[in-house]
This record gives sequence, C-alpha cells and structure tokens, in this order.
Amino acid sequence: MPKVKDIISALESRIPPVWQEDYDNTGIQYVEGNDECTGVMLCVDVTSEILAEAVAKSCNLIITHHPLLFRARKSFQGRDRVESVTAEAIKKGINIYSCHTSADNAPHIGVSWVMAKRLGLKDIHCLTTSDDSLPGSGTIGDLKSPMRLSEFVAFVKKCFGSPVVRSSSANLNALVKRVALCGGAGTEFITDAIKKNADVYITSDSKLNYFLDYADRIILLDIGHYEAEECTKEIFYDIITEKFPNFALYKSQSESNPVHYL
Repeated sequence: MPKVKDIISALESRIPPVWQEDYDNTGIQYVEGNDECTGVMLCVDVTSEILAEAVAKSCNLIITHHPLLFRARKSFQGRDRVESVTAEAIKKGINIYSCHTSADNAPHIGVSWVMAKRLGLKDIHCLTTSDDSLPGSGTIGDLKSPMRLSEFVAFVKKCFGSPVVRSSSANLNALVKRVALCGGAGTEFITDAIKKNADVYITSDSKLNYFLDYADRIILLDIGHYEAEECTKEIFYDIITEKFPNFALYKSQSESNPVHYL
C-alpha cells in the first residue's frame, strides 16, 4: 500500500507546486506523510460533509483544489468552516493536500486545458505567456465549426453543467469561432483574449464593469466559479490512477455547487 507521501509525490510529479502563483497556498495543509494511505477523496473544497464521506470510505487523504488554509490563522476555535474542518481533520487523522493555482497553470493537463478539450477546441495553446518560471495562464483555440451564440451558450452549459451563463452580448446570432477561456476567476486576462482575436472569453467571477467596458470588443461569458473548476477532480483522478491504477480513489459524491440558482 502506498504511503500518503507517495500519492502526493505522484501528483506533484505532474503538477509541481512551484507552478503556483505567489499569493497561493498550494501544497500540504495537514499531512503525516509516512502514514499508509488507505484511500483518497477528491474535491474542490473541503467541508464537514466531505470529511464524513472520507471517513465512510476509509480515506485518510483528501486532495482538494482550493486550499483549506489560504490565509494565516492565529488560533483554531471552530469559529468558521476552515477552523472546524481543520480541527476535525486532525482529530480523525485525515491528511489534506491542496493543488490550486499550480493545477490552474499546468500546461496540457491543467484546468483551462481540460475545459478547452471539453469544448472540442482545436489548435489549443496558452492564452498568456510568463516572464518567469510559471507556465502561461488560460487557453485559446478554435471551434471545429463556427456556432451562433445561442447554440454556443447551450453547448457551454452542457459541457460545464452551468444552469446560467451571464453574457455581455444579447446578439444570439453572433458567430463564435475563436474561444479563449480561463478556469476559476480569470478576468485579468480579458485583454489578452482580445489581443488574440477571440470572439468569446469564458471565465467566472466577472464584475459588472467588465460586461460594460469590453462589450464592444469581445463576448464575455461567465459560467460560475464552481462550474469552471469542477474538472479538477477529473485531473487529480487521472494523474493518480496512472501511477496507482488499482488504488482506492473517489471523487466526492457529497460535494455540490455552494451557489444555488433560485
């Protein structure tokens, strides 16, 4: 049986922590690396429900996209989800490892790449380039055949499970061919998408002024943050099963979008 540190090493061999942004806290949240790993639970965010699911499945390692511990804490008194989940994980001996912006930036297998492949884009490449050791952010590519915006939005909803898509354009007959995107919150790359002549830019957490300021230059589609990162479970699953094909590995079934569309 592999140890916890072996599972983490397999993940880091494909998605090195050095690819994270400088503000991030990718990596170990709480880990006893020499423990034998009894199973892995994969999720976007750790909650008490996912801890219970991990216990029920005899998993002592949770791999999550968003870091549980993102900012420094001076004490753990159960005042919020982060404090209570951290304390409970330690009590139950459940290790937690987060793979955040390193997974966002990972070339060819990262979040934006998986999203582009779901859309069936061709000639995919990074939307941005980096001046340092980081890979580029986002992706851009072309649809196999142009679509009208009405058809494309329906396709996007199906690909990412988005019940609602916010659009900067109401022209449903607009033609979409070149698509740029960034998983999670990527509005800082809108101008990069414009410079590379994208018809549409897909991301999440877009402020109202972005819909106003760029409306005449590109179609901005906001699909929701969870919807733009849910594929991380698929990424982690594929990497780990490639190294440990018969290992107990689970995508959380209790996790759902924390945003409810009423």
